[in-house]
Amino acid sequence: MRVATCGAGRYTVKHVEREIDGFVRYLATERGLSDNYQLSTRRSLAEFAEWTAKARKVTHVQDVTQPLISDYLAARKRGGLAASSIKLIVVALKVFFRHLASRGVVERDPAATLTLPRIERYLPETLNELQVQQLIDSIDTKQPLGLRDRAMMELLYASGLRISELRGARLENFNPEERILRVTGKGNKTRLVPVGRKACEALAAYLSTERPKLVKRRSSSEIFLSARGTALTTVRIWQIVKTHARRSGLEANVYPHLLRHSFATHLLSNGADLRIIQEMLGHADISTTQIYTHVDQQRLKAVHRRFHPRA
Repeated sequence: MRVATCGAGRYTVKHVEREIDGFVRYLATERGLSDNYQLSTRRSLAEFAEWTAKARKVTHVQDVTQPLISDYLAARKRGGLAASSIKLIVVALKVFFRHLASRGVVERDPAATLTLPRIERYLPETLNELQVQQLIDSIDTKQPLGLRDRAMMELLYASGLRISELRGARLENFNPEERILRVTGKGNKTRLVPVGRKACEALAAYLSTERPKLVKRRSSSEIFLSARGTALTTVRIWQIVKTHARRSGLEANVYPHLLRHSFATHLLSNGADLRIIQEMLGHADISTTQIYTHVDQQRLKAVHRRFHPRA
């Protein structure tokens, strides 16, 4: 990857930067992938380009070989990088060089034969139904912003939203009569999610009583507003969930995504079809949703061990 040098022994990517910039624009405009994905991919490619220039003096994409990529991945592994992070790098390199090969920038795709590292899959943590009830019931709706926080918690659990989807939920996308909310998920893909009766009631109380008092001149149409009338940040939502979890007395480590895991697990354990759960969660691949079948199997085994006389 041809680069220009500046200063003693310092390399700054020049030519390859243009290729990376063009590729990231392609991800944004042609593929419609999220800002986070674009940033992650750019970072992975830039770090690889920097390493090839410094460690191997390879300064052009046409000079990159499969052994060179393998050396880089081995160096990152020796440096303590987790298999999950290495997998992201491999994916970034594979799609990048496939793109360059399709445009004729490189004659051969040096990443074509790379295999993704095997990653041990961990079962997601969940709350049981009583714990979810304890968490939600602990929110005092008579306190300032209590109605907002109750509605947020109800919606996270009722619809299995990601924290970013909750933050971006807008008034014009909520249909209280149909109990449907349109959300924008990963890759800027939109989907319709059902909103349960309890969540609709909590939203109605918040929207009619508390939200109007939060609205300021600079407020937009996000459903959930801060005390200043601005949209809540994901960090602030995280803090709110952690605060109420602490007040509820739950010993479990509660965080927003835990409610999403609990939503999916409880649906499955009560007989919902896995494909329907996939659609509600916005998973592109059913294999991502299948992790919840393992969670449910673990729960069944635990019940069997506890109550069966010959377990």
